[in-house]
Amino acid sequence: QVQLVESGGGSVQAGDSLRLSCVASGLTFSSYGMGWFRQAPGKEREFVAAISYSGGITKWYADSVKGRFTVSRDNAKNTAYLLMNRTTHADAAVYYCAAQERYAISRQAFLYEYWGQGTQVTVSS
Repeated sequence: QVQLVESGGGSVQAGDSLRLSCVASGLTFSSYGMGWFRQAPGKEREFVAAISYSGGITKWYADSVKGRFTVSRDNAKNTAYLLMNRTTHADAAVYYCAAQERYAISRQAFLYEYWGQGTQVTVSS
């Protein structure tokens, strides 16, 4: 069975950093482009960042996080990461990782076949 499990969420002070992890199992990880999405209360789920399959050379970011967040992957560990720097209150949300193999990289949620259960991020001060 395919599973994506996020971790690393929690409370962070505005301006500080937090790193989310997504461990995948049951699939050939290197063949999948990985994406990060988030959903805040009362808002639609939105694209955050994505990294291409294989070497992960190509990275896409939403305008709201570009320059602050970094997406990466470690194929040896079947893990994708989202490093959140200089966090703000607007970053508070449930963060989801997702996997798709149709394209090398994508920001379109409907193309992602597998999803994690989400991890909560809150921002204080």
